[in-house]
Amino acid sequence: MSRPGLHGHTYPRDFLRSVQKEGFGRIATPVNGRNYIRYNRGSYNFAGPPSGGGGVLISRYSAAARLSGPLRRGLVLETPASEVQNVFGSTRWKIVDTGGGLHRWQIDCYYGEDEPLGPGRLMARPRSTTFEYAYSTARIAR
Repeated sequence: MSRPGLHGHTYPRDFLRSVQKEGFGRIATPVNGRNYIRYNRGSYNFAGPPSGGGGVLISRYSAAARLSGPLRRGLVLETPASEVQNVFGSTRWKIVDTGGGLHRWQIDCYYGEDEPLGPGRLMARPRSTTFEYAYSTARIAR
C-alpha cells in the first residue's frame, strides 16, 4: 500500500504500521538516496538514518521520554536492572528525543536496527529481544 508522502511507492501494511509506531523503518531499495521511511504527524517521507531532536540516534544509548519533572533533553540516566543490561548491553541512556505516545516517567530506549519479531502486532519488536516492556528504576548519571 502507499500513503501520503511516499509518492506512489508501495510497502507492506505491517511495515508501514511499524514505521508509524516506531517513527522510522529501513527500506530495502533506497529512494533518492534515502534508506529509511519516517512517520511524523500523519505523513510519511523518505529520510536518512533515524534521528530525534538531538540528531542521529545511537543504538543502545539514545532514548526518548515524555519531558516532565527532571526528565529533559540531554539528561543521562543509568538503568541498573540486570534485565536491561542483558538485552541492551548498556546501562547508560541519553534523552535526545520526545515520545508523544509515552507515559509519564516512561523511557523509550533506542535498540537500533534488527529484523522484526512480527508479523502483525509483533512487527515493531526487535527479533533479538525477549520482552516487550521492562520496568526498572533509573538514576541520573553523574
